[in-house]
Amino acid sequence: MKTKKIAVFPGSFDPITQGHVELVKRAIPLFDKIIVAVGINAQKKYLFPLDQRLSWLKKVFANEDKVDVSSFKGLTVNFCKDMNAHYLLRGLRNASDFDYEKTISQLNNIIGEDLETIFLISHPAFSHVSSTIVREIIIGKGDVSAFVPSIISNDLKS
Repeated sequence: MKTKKIAVFPGSFDPITQGHVELVKRAIPLFDKIIVAVGINAQKKYLFPLDQRLSWLKKVFANEDKVDVSSFKGLTVNFCKDMNAHYLLRGLRNASDFDYEKTISQLNNIIGEDLETIFLISHPAFSHVSSTIVREIIIGKGDVSAFVPSIISNDLKS
């Protein structure tokens, strides 16, 4: 019996950006299932509550049969093991992302069993977009419709 290729795409998704969506859609042909997983960190302050972020993710990926949405507490490697996922999906926007993600990948490889990190380089159109910047625009009452899925920008306008 063939083992399913399951990947976890972890993040805070506070909020999910067009760059995140584009990355998942590009990865769909590579895996049998992708779990977009919201990591919960009690030490971190979020702009949007967990239930809102999960709701947005479910709406954004509603038409993607190979994409599931979940949340987890604790180490990503433990969540991957619980989900029987052997791949972590990560996006790289720039050299700083690479340096940070390389270190995390190496640590995950040591403490995770058979966990391989797959890096996809973001398309140039999305390389400048981060959730942090989008949050700042939202807090400043700016228009984020170019940076987030329409489901989110419509929710923020209402």
